[in-house]
Amino acid sequence: MEYDPFIEIAEAETVYPVSEDSILLIQSLDVIPGERILEIGCGSGVVSIHCAKNGCVVTAVDVNPNAVEAARINADMNYVPLDVIHSDVYDNVNGTFDTIIFNLPYLPVEEEGLAEKAWAGGFDGMGPLPRLLSESSKYLDKNGRIVVVVSSLMDQDTLNSLLSKYGVDVLGEESQFFEKLRVLEIRPLS
Repeated sequence: MEYDPFIEIAEAETVYPVSEDSILLIQSLDVIPGERILEIGCGSGVVSIHCAKNGCVVTAVDVNPNAVEAARINADMNYVPLDVIHSDVYDNVNGTFDTIIFNLPYLPVEEEGLAEKAWAGGFDGMGPLPRLLSESSKYLDKNGRIVVVVSSLMDQDTLNSLLSKYGVDVLGEESQFFEKLRVLEIRPLS
């Protein structure tokens, strides 16, 4: 998809703002009209809004109530339909999807509060990625895919071990001054 800098996104307290990783994810992702997308950890809703503007049917969820409200407001400001739900990963999700997207909280940290949940991935940087993958079969259509952003700051041995059970393609990557970001397409192995 093309990143559209003219999409209006209002920032909100404790909500992850539009950042380089959000833009990389948007630019690395190809979608088709009618594709059913679940975005977990939608934050401001910028990725979901881009998908909806490209004709996708989008369900956006976040564990942060402020993010849920922000995504709803931003969808309304951009005149796109989004089903926005308060949910910790799949807790309140129903249905199946062609694509599950998650710009993971991937920075390794010891402790985290509500504000840090948007970017803090625990001691190894994996955050909710193990749960996202292990429970995905209930929510992913046959031939479906999971698209995530990962960082070189994550524990690479743990990440590689986790991903070894899946087919993985790199859709995009970008080097920052302190890390390398990659957008991965993950598919369950048949």
